[in-house]
Amino acid sequence: MGNVILIFICLMLGVVLQKIKVFPKNGHVTLNQFVIYISLPALSLYFIPKVVMRSELLFPLCTSWIGFILAYIFFTLLGKWLGWSKKLIGCLILTGGLGNTAFIGFPVVEALFGKQGLKTAIVLDQAGTFVVMATLGILVATTHSASLKDSGASVILKRVFTFPPFVAFLIGAAMNVSGFDFTEDIQEVIMNICRTTAPVALVAVGMQLKIDRKSKYWNSLYIGLFFKLILMPAIIFTLYKVILGGKGLETNVSLIEASMGPMVTAAVLASAYGLKPKLAGMMIGVGIPVSFITLDFWYWLILNY
Repeated sequence: MGNVILIFICLMLGVVLQKIKVFPKNGHVTLNQFVIYISLPALSLYFIPKVVMRSELLFPLCTSWIGFILAYIFFTLLGKWLGWSKKLIGCLILTGGLGNTAFIGFPVVEALFGKQGLKTAIVLDQAGTFVVMATLGILVATTHSASLKDSGASVILKRVFTFPPFVAFLIGAAMNVSGFDFTEDIQEVIMNICRTTAPVALVAVGMQLKIDRKSKYWNSLYIGLFFKLILMPAIIFTLYKVILGGKGLETNVSLIEASMGPMVTAAVLASAYGLKPKLAGMMIGVGIPVSFITLDFWYWLILNY
């Protein structure tokens, strides 16, 4: 419950800072850069070396990858049909394809499934959601923000391979393979940096959040949240439960995590690359509260199927 309270407090603090103007006009940009250059790399360096792969975790490991690929296909095809810009498509792929599997997901899963469920959720987030964000997410952000003259393969690859979270992910992956990890003192320092991710990111989102009834993004918001909160979980449910016949704890945790609201750091990534920051903020500001309602339905369905 503390995480839920923190989300709304930090979002509201961001909105207040936006109104009283004690920060520079583009102060959220600095906070976004802090998350991108410091907090996210710290997450990779702390968690990726500790990921342990097991065969029974196949469903959780695949959930975020499947969801993001579905988002890419759905929003790309729909965007071309509706004449959306690349930036709008990129924004919805990131915020509609990546779920809040840690900050919201961990306490929800622990409350519903206990400590064993939490262990599964941690693997899903670290080896699934976070890795997708650090690889495919960065690739989508780069390609959809690039102008025609900057869309060459060499330019895009340079941006991806010089992006701090991705560099840190590669280092973390090498550490995992080699069996190396930092000393306990260093890990404690890195973990303290990791703890800045959610509060700073949420304040940055709040500083950009403007729920304008006349906003041109409402239709896009409805479509994005329909995909994230209804369509994606429905597809994962059908695949895991109906087609593959999954019935264990790993399957149920995967389905609940697939039902989470949009990922806060995905919105920060979209904002940092200029992919419709106002819409990205609305996806978080509206999507997370609404997700608590849709989660009830998916949990009921899991228990009664």
